[in-house]
Amino acid sequence: MDETVCYIKPEYLITRPPKQSVENEANDQSHVDFEIEAQNEPPSKKPRFEKGKKKRGQNKNRQLPFKVHDDARLCKSLLDGANSTGEKCAKAHCRFSHDLKTFVQLKPKDISDTCYIYSVKGYCNFGVTCRFASAHLDENLNNKVAEGVAREDTNLVSRCLGFELQSVLRKKSYNFEKSTSIVEKHEASQKVAKSNIANTDEPAASKEIGFCSDEDLIKVRKEERRRIDFMDKLYLSPLTTVGNLPFRRICKEYGADITCGEMACAVPIVNGTQQEWALTKRHSSEDLFGVQLCGRSPKLVTYAAQVITENADVDFIDINLGCPIDLIFKEGGGSALLRRQPVLEVMVQSCSQMLSSYNKELTVKTRVGIYNNKNVAHELIPKFEEWGASLVTVHGRSKEQRYTKQADWDYIQKCAQQAVTMPVYGNGDILSHEDYNNARLRAPDIKGVMIGRGALIKPWVFQEIKEQKTLDPSSSERLEMLKRYVNYGLEHWGSDTKGVENTRRFLLEWQSFLYRYVPYGLQERPPQKINQRPEAFYGRDELETLMASPNCADWVKLSEMLLGPVPEGFHFVPKHKANAY
Repeated sequence: MDETVCYIKPEYLITRPPKQSVENEANDQSHVDFEIEAQNEPPSKKPRFEKGKKKRGQNKNRQLPFKVHDDARLCKSLLDGANSTGEKCAKAHCRFSHDLKTFVQLKPKDISDTCYIYSVKGYCNFGVTCRFASAHLDENLNNKVAEGVAREDTNLVSRCLGFELQSVLRKKSYNFEKSTSIVEKHEASQKVAKSNIANTDEPAASKEIGFCSDEDLIKVRKEERRRIDFMDKLYLSPLTTVGNLPFRRICKEYGADITCGEMACAVPIVNGTQQEWALTKRHSSEDLFGVQLCGRSPKLVTYAAQVITENADVDFIDINLGCPIDLIFKEGGGSALLRRQPVLEVMVQSCSQMLSSYNKELTVKTRVGIYNNKNVAHELIPKFEEWGASLVTVHGRSKEQRYTKQADWDYIQKCAQQAVTMPVYGNGDILSHEDYNNARLRAPDIKGVMIGRGALIKPWVFQEIKEQKTLDPSSSERLEMLKRYVNYGLEHWGSDTKGVENTRRFLLEWQSFLYRYVPYGLQERPPQKINQRPEAFYGRDELETLMASPNCADWVKLSEMLLGPVPEGFHFVPKHKANAY
């Protein structure tokens, strides 16, 4: 029996259509085959295969998402519809439209007559630009305010990066003296330690380290530094692109205990980039929330940790030591830090000391190593504990393996045994409560579990683990979950045309994982394993069949059921196109 196949009950099986030719496959742009690379790419000078290995992670056919041009967006001064004279706003060079009548004539038809933002807040800040505006506009295009609700002048989409902070960061005038002194102290201490090793004849005590803080004189026990209880928690992994705030809200509803924002790069954070700062936003339902940072320089990562801690609402900062993306790896960040241990030491020590001064904590997520046959995580665990980390999560694969091999939970257990008091979490291949129980059996010394792809494929996995039973939601129940996600997306990204298309894009990105779920009632040998590919099957109804389709065109149909027709010329290819299922 092939362990890579998820077997389907015979009554639901369908015959696979004949494989398309390369020419037909190139013409059918809506189809995405995750097993092969796009075959209509122009010939490349570089060989596709190098040393017998296929290049992984390529997705060159992906186009940029739909963009709403500024001249098609209405100026905020006309959102309420009151100023219909065409007068421009106070800005001398406003790039947005000021012709209200023309905007209303050209505006796409409303998606629905019910506005989620208005129903929740009692007032919609997007006014006449809202794609559900009929729910809160009168005949004169004036924006309604529900009785007893105070009008809000601020945008519903929360902003961690205000104009003043962005201006200070862009002018390089933010005060990073605290981080600078901490990093320099640890760098000097490291140099002294190396010098002492080189000059064994000279006693270590004669070397000058520099200034001393209270923490140097009175050592704080590691147990006293920790203020967060990490014991027996379910941790939603930081997930690039798909781990956004609306998705995290869905996972919180299903029982996730800890959430973490998508990986943010230190340099854009320090430079005040709006898109990167958006990853630090937190919803009120996230009671234990952190931000993951990635970078190659201890000073820049510490700077980013300081400015986030001082200006965003976070409980901890996580350092990424597991990103396998070549772009990050070649720059010396992500999993490349595993082979730059002197740099890693200063980074963890500096961030830990800086965060502890704000009563925040530092965590680390790492892979087992870079190469398949050379695991190093078990050697680093005691060092992380000594350097001040409050939690370490071990992803049971190497950088080279990416997601193509099964996670090594026996090695995760070996890592957990190296820690004295610091909790160690395990990560990899958990898609059901059976997988969770198996992981805890193989690695009994771990203190909790992080779940990534399993939560993307079926977010109710957290509820299954806590209730220790298998759930089999119907297609209508899953559609209701998608409706909630869409509503949260409209609240987060906005209900105007730009916000609707942003919500659609992230919904489609999520659907590129959701379609991999095989309903429990259709499986011949449950439970489904995370890397198993199912045989072609029909669902128990048409909607379930549509949700299981690997065709991008069917995903777009699902989005149209919730967000209306797509714009003309719309095309979607998922960002996370991979050969690993």
